[in-house]
Amino acid sequence: MKKIFFLIGIFMALAVGNTYAQKYALIDMEYILKRIPSYESANKQLESFSTQWQSEIDKEVETVDAMYKKYQADLATLRGNEKTKRENEIVAKENAIQELRNKYFGPQGELFKKQEELIKPIQDDIYEAVKAVSTESGYTIVVDRASATSIIFASPSIDISDQVLSRLGY
Repeated sequence: MKKIFFLIGIFMALAVGNTYAQKYALIDMEYILKRIPSYESANKQLESFSTQWQSEIDKEVETVDAMYKKYQADLATLRGNEKTKRENEIVAKENAIQELRNKYFGPQGELFKKQEELIKPIQDDIYEAVKAVSTESGYTIVVDRASATSIIFASPSIDISDQVLSRLGY
């Protein structure tokens, strides 16, 4: 029994010793991104595309709304075949709008592709800069302060955001 407690004690001491040997650092991704002009430019372009595409969708929605109001107004005078035909036209138009939404804003839509094209290279550069600074300084873990909601306080002395920006040339 004493041997088991002794082994557990040694294991705990080694585990605690290893955690003290690790160096940690923080970055603030929001801080970094706000200081990169190309990121702001990319965001403006994405916003422009998004607004343009949403405007196109809104026009189609207005068309469907008008079709539905006309259908409602004419409902009393429509015969069976004509009524079904108009309902099918409205449903087809609504389906086309949904396809358009997916084309622009879906998981693999145009907005996603534009984000990949415009934002991903910036994120990759930041990652490479963080990796280089971390390797040079011997950090084993780098945490993003902006997305880590469980960090209540961290010493500014371990924040390497400015070093990353410097590495990127900003």
